[in-house]
Amino acid sequence: MFKKDIHAGAKTKVKSSVQRGIRAKVVETYPLLEPYIDTIIPKKDQMDLVKLPDRVSLYTLAGTPLFFQHMDDPLLPHLTLVHKYSACFPRIRIDRGAIRFVLSGASLMAPGLTSPGGRLPASGNAADDEAYGAQDLPAGSVVVVEAEGKEHACLVGVLKMGTKDMKEKKKGVAMEAGHYLGDGLWNMHLE
Repeated sequence: MFKKDIHAGAKTKVKSSVQRGIRAKVVETYPLLEPYIDTIIPKKDQMDLVKLPDRVSLYTLAGTPLFFQHMDDPLLPHLTLVHKYSACFPRIRIDRGAIRFVLSGASLMAPGLTSPGGRLPASGNAADDEAYGAQDLPAGSVVVVEAEGKEHACLVGVLKMGTKDMKEKKKGVAMEAGHYLGDGLWNMHLE
């Protein structure tokens, strides 16, 4: 989605009623963020809307990107927010071999998640289920993608295929487009 460098378009202040709606939508979509919502989007601070190419809206607070949304798609967290609150989002993990493809903007393929270095929810392993969840994720779920051997997440996006299907088929496109480290959204300057 953001393979090329992008430049921020028009920047407008978000109405307080719209900001309350965004707060409610964030808590509804990401319930584990509820204890931190007053830190992430304080009620008294002014949120800004930055228009980006291809009908993408970026919500920022004091120049820090928080969430972005393509048209009427779900609100997706920016990776800077994911790095601060990584345990609050549904997560999956890719193996070492998939890292370079993900960071070059390629589609995330199921073999990178089902190989020995990859992790998916409901694997049956107690330690993995605690970290990645005990419930399979359906197609259309917003997930954060971690990389084997790395500390921070490298990709955030919407699953094209459910995790149960990934485990059964072990092939196909798991996620087409997303926001990854080093893409145009990551490198964009908001000053």
